[in-house]
Amino acid sequence: MRPDLPGSTGYIRDCWYVAGLSEDFDRSLTPLRMLDEDIVIFRDTAGKPAALEDACPHRKLPLSRGTLAGDNVVCGYHGLTFDCTGECVIAPTQLDNPPRRAAVHSYPAADRWGFLWLWMGAPERADVRDIIEIPNFDNPDWGKTPKGGMSMQCHYLYIIDNLLDPSHVAWVHLTSFAGAGTDNRPLEVEEMDNGVIVSRWVMGEAPPPYYRDMLPFGPTCDRKQHYECRLPSTAINMSVYTPASEGGYDRPLSSNAFINISYNFITPIDATTSRYFWFQHRNMHAEDSVLSERMFEGAKMAFKEDQEVLEHVQKGMAKRKNGYLNLALDAGAMRFRNKVAKAISGEQT
Repeated sequence: MRPDLPGSTGYIRDCWYVAGLSEDFDRSLTPLRMLDEDIVIFRDTAGKPAALEDACPHRKLPLSRGTLAGDNVVCGYHGLTFDCTGECVIAPTQLDNPPRRAAVHSYPAADRWGFLWLWMGAPERADVRDIIEIPNFDNPDWGKTPKGGMSMQCHYLYIIDNLLDPSHVAWVHLTSFAGAGTDNRPLEVEEMDNGVIVSRWVMGEAPPPYYRDMLPFGPTCDRKQHYECRLPSTAINMSVYTPASEGGYDRPLSSNAFINISYNFITPIDATTSRYFWFQHRNMHAEDSVLSERMFEGAKMAFKEDQEVLEHVQKGMAKRKNGYLNLALDAGAMRFRNKVAKAISGEQT
């Protein structure tokens, strides 16, 4: 049988992944799983996030079943106490002879853009400057939707495949993102050192339902689908709309352009489960909170449509008895998968 798609085994670890929305974590001991590792997350008394291996080194009781004492985690079995760096600072049953190997792994953690990020590789290589930059995040002329998160029962790279595929909207998102030209217009594929961009301009067509009422021009327009993914699993999907005849690769971006950017952060949980986080950022209607909520709900509905398809893809590929094939539209996704596989191999060697 044909081997699995590239990148299906293992994870890139020397990078930042989103653990959740920043407001999801407080002084509680919150367990979660990422990259096949069990982690407990909490905030210290100053509000700074901390993340530890969720297993006491004694008999592996999850530390998330213990308690917080100041800035320390106390195991609920025999009281071994660990600070935010994972060092055992108290061993109540042998105060004069604390166990030398009593320590747990600590994951560098940082709040940025309203999300909590964890570094899953070697702690000494963590640098918060490597977290993605988001231009105009604090620009009052740009509007933002609420932040969202959902679980998907599929391998994280199936989600990335989908986010590098502008064509699927013509069949999966009929009432939202679909529109003339999304089914058969040629695609441009650009490779970067850390990712891939798949894009195309659709000229002189009516905008899709999701965007129709947001645009200050019409009834036809030029539309750019910009689908970009960066290692390890960040997708930046940008929709650009201009008045008809003002778009295209051969000219500067029109000053009349409406731009909406969907930032998507995909976190692998294990080989068959992922977490999907997102928010959208637009260059118009900055103060329109009703529009922001409507955009959020519309995007969530579309992502649920993706979820239904991708969870069936996961099941179908897992139980396949013969091969599968790639289409021309998979060119960007396959290039990205090859970058993932190369990065995983590089870390392992």
